Amino acid sequence: MNHPSHKKQIVALRRIEGQVRGLQRMIEEGRYCVDILTQISSVSAALLRVQDKILEAHIRGCVAATFKKRSEQERQEKIEEIFHLLKQFRRIT
Repeated sequence: MNHPSHKKQIVALRRIEGQVRGLQRMIEEGRYCVDILTQISSVSAALLRVQDKILEAHIRGCVAATFKKRSEQERQEKIEEIFHLLKQFRRIT
């Protein structure tokens, strides 16, 4: 099975990497807690956007291919996989 490319997400991940380095500097410089928390929230949101794009590519690519060419059992396994992924990655604490 061909797996979708996630190379487009590299740009976003590099930007996030820069944001994390900025967070480290903020902490080293003793910046105001609320400013640090705001930046952490921005990093978290950016990571969730990358996660969403990769999940979407998985569903449109891997899952769709399974539904076109595989057995009923394999289709059901993919459905279960999607439910598992949604529960795992969208858990709110």
